[in-house]
Amino acid sequence: GASALFNAQALYSRWCLNNLRRAMSKSFDYLVIGGGSGGLGSARRAASLGANVAVIEHGRLGGTCVNVGCVPKKVMFNTAVHAEYLRDHKEYCFDLQNDSYTFNWNAMKQKRDDYVKRLNGIYYANLEKDKVTLLRGDAKFTGPKEVTVNGEKYTAKHILIATGGHPKMDSNIPGIEYAISSDGFFELEQQPKNVVVIGAGYIAVELSGIFNALGSKVSLLIRGKTVLRKFDTMIGECLTEELKSSGINLISGCNVQKITKEGETLTVHLGCPNGDNKITGVDCLLYAIGRAPNTSDLGLEIPGVKVNASGHIEVNDFQDTSVSGIYALGDVCGKAELTPVAIAAGRKLAHRLFGNELNSKLDYSDIPSVVFSHPPVGSIGLTEGEAVKEHGKDNIKVYKADFLPMYYQMVTHKSRMRMKLVTFGPNEKVVGLHMIGLGADEMLQGFGVAIKMGATKKDFDGCIAIHPTQSEEFVTMR
Repeated sequence: GASALFNAQALYSRWCLNNLRRAMSKSFDYLVIGGGSGGLGSARRAASLGANVAVIEHGRLGGTCVNVGCVPKKVMFNTAVHAEYLRDHKEYCFDLQNDSYTFNWNAMKQKRDDYVKRLNGIYYANLEKDKVTLLRGDAKFTGPKEVTVNGEKYTAKHILIATGGHPKMDSNIPGIEYAISSDGFFELEQQPKNVVVIGAGYIAVELSGIFNALGSKVSLLIRGKTVLRKFDTMIGECLTEELKSSGINLISGCNVQKITKEGETLTVHLGCPNGDNKITGVDCLLYAIGRAPNTSDLGLEIPGVKVNASGHIEVNDFQDTSVSGIYALGDVCGKAELTPVAIAAGRKLAHRLFGNELNSKLDYSDIPSVVFSHPPVGSIGLTEGEAVKEHGKDNIKVYKADFLPMYYQMVTHKSRMRMKLVTFGPNEKVVGLHMIGLGADEMLQGFGVAIKMGATKKDFDGCIAIHPTQSEEFVTMR
């Protein structure tokens, strides 16, 4: 109530005053450019180790993940899962009045936005607790150990670049200004009725699945024949079929030529192998064709920090850039662009710089990842193709499972579960684990621990199955 609001305002005022006092200093042990997951993780850990730390950020704390990424996306995934359960409720013998319901997109957006704001506030509180200074604005290098923020110069012995990335848009397409990016998805006040999504990566399939499950008409345009082409072929092929069977209009091999607007709706003009085509009556065109690093306005040429052709900062295994005392991690480096990876790399770096752990670095091998598609995907380690290329076909043995989960035995809508273990050598060390189907997102973490520990197929077989579950298939494969 009013007392809680007063306490929050008092806390914020005290934070502002304390932060202002700390910001009067122009020299720090550690300057972190970017208040996203990786930057904040590294800054707070460094502060806990006794360093005098400042974070430079112009936007909301938490970066992409908290504000326009994994957190609000997972809220919408959960929302879409509710719609899927409602679809099946009658076949599980529940009877809603007149077998109907309505969904209020705008109300859900408000609840989601309020949740994100609470998380933003927690980040502020954590910086205050750890006595980390927050400098508001954009940073630009003016020397090898110096940056300028709002006209003020700040120096540090160590500077971390953790500025993240942003969605790519195809600026060469006429009418591209009518399209939105994945960031724009979270700004939609009302649910669109007719959606076109461009892209075949995890963002495209996740958002397509959410729109579709909530009742929007969805067309998904991909360049190749399958989605998720960087994953094991089983995953891409199976998810492509699942998307089609769920009602998504999957269009492959076509390119957007131009976008026109007639009244309140768009027409997407396509160039296809069998002739030109178009999609009319579109009220939301969303591009999810990848992300680019936020490096162009940092003045990296001043200290001489090297970037590659795509603009990503080049680093070694210890997150060192080409300039001593300047480091980079997270999406800005273009390697394993996942929030927990950036956090872990940031903390490892802090321990190396301020905890006297000279060999502290992140192990980038066997990183588990999940795609919150419908159905979800889980993957860790080498794909079958990568394993064959790295170790030779004769040294690889693959185990597979393909079945219908018990949940779908009761309903008309069917979605199969597919699993794959990739093993190497005479001991059959598990070097890859891949799955798609109900519960894959919550199944992977424990198997990830086993694979990081070097588990073999015999280790998997030695674990008693939990029945009846989907996950038991991984310990009963033959």
